Amino acid sequence: MNNLKVLMNGIIKENPIFVLLLGMCPTLGTTSSAMNGLGMGLATLFVLVCSNVVISLVKNIIPDAVRIPSYIVIIASFVTLLQMAMQAYVPALYSTLGLFIPLIVVNCIVLGRAESFAAKNTPLSSLFDGLGMGLGFTLALTLLGSVRELLGTGKIFEIVVFPEHYGMLLFVLAPGAFIALGYLIAIINKFKKA
Repeated sequence: MNNLKVLMNGIIKENPIFVLLLGMCPTLGTTSSAMNGLGMGLATLFVLVCSNVVISLVKNIIPDAVRIPSYIVIIASFVTLLQMAMQAYVPALYSTLGLFIPLIVVNCIVLGRAESFAAKNTPLSSLFDGLGMGLGFTLALTLLGSVRELLGTGKIFEIVVFPEHYGMLLFVLAPGAFIALGYLIAIINKFKKA
């Protein structure tokens, strides 16, 4: 039951994007479409879950003096595995996300969860924390990407909802990311207060 609470915490109560406002660089940079948001979210989810579990397993043998560099090496190892898998199996998505995949190594969500949760809890709890935070991040990126893609091109996941000439190019561009994210945060805050 406690692990379920940890899982739901990352999805709702401490959503990395809509509540904690962490990881804004990939959030704003990769969500021009729902597929990009989903891909980036799943990539981060993989790294979060794997690094949380490994860090939780080795936390007692890492000296305090090299704790953070050790976490970065562990995270970077999983990011490298992810990069190779994406290049092999989803090269189009990998090329679209570009530099944001290697930047997962220094994503404040991943490093923050390693330091604040995985280093202090059991591997099972750390797995659920990584899963919850990763799912929350994935849902937020996919929602933001869907809104931007719909308003900008009239599509969601390449499914036409309305003709593209009715779309507003602004939402596919960088300023549209700020506008859409701001409105989504406002709407979510309104529902939380109700």
